[in-house]
Amino acid sequence: MASLSLLAYPDPLETLIAAFEGFPGVGRVTAERLAFHILREPRARLLAPAIVSAAEQTCRCSECGNITELDPCPICRDPARDSQQIAVVSEPRHVEAMERAQVFRGRYHVLMGSFNPAEGTEIEHLEIAALIERVKAGATLEVILATDPDAEGEATALFVVQALESACDPTPLITRLARGLPAGSALEYLHRGILEDALEGRRPIHSRRSVQGRVAED
Repeated sequence: MASLSLLAYPDPLETLIAAFEGFPGVGRVTAERLAFHILREPRARLLAPAIVSAAEQTCRCSECGNITELDPCPICRDPARDSQQIAVVSEPRHVEAMERAQVFRGRYHVLMGSFNPAEGTEIEHLEIAALIERVKAGATLEVILATDPDAEGEATALFVVQALESACDPTPLITRLARGLPAGSALEYLHRGILEDALEGRRPIHSRRSVQGRVAED
């Protein structure tokens, strides 16, 4: 009796499914659905050249880390932006959300992730060292922590505070978006009014370590 193949799909299709499985949150079943959608829907085949175009025609801004076609990005090159304020966000989509809401006229720093060991994102994977270098090199007066108000975002904000307080002397004013943000929400889904209130109501923040140090000195 002839042996049966262990693979039910042709090799090219199996390769496509495996590629989709490599995306965050995509399991085998979802990967199969996406692969078959591409095979059935001719317009979906535009995905391949779009991926190549995005990969080849964009880069990371050398100043803020955002995704851009030109380096530095338009925000970092804009002389009308307040270079003394830096809003620290986790992802490029958070820059898009704040720009769409038109609530902030400073500059940004994109960490390219949040502290999330369960998904393999450790502190050393985030662009915190680059933020420290920007603060040391420039005339930054305020760093606004605009990470998501969830467990990962709060942990990330605390690590950023500790890093800035340890490395920068003097340390700029460090603030956090106001607590009015719904717990567990994502920045890109908040409408302009909520973002504006959170920005206007931001508060100074210090690490527990720095507070204990000041108490001991007193």
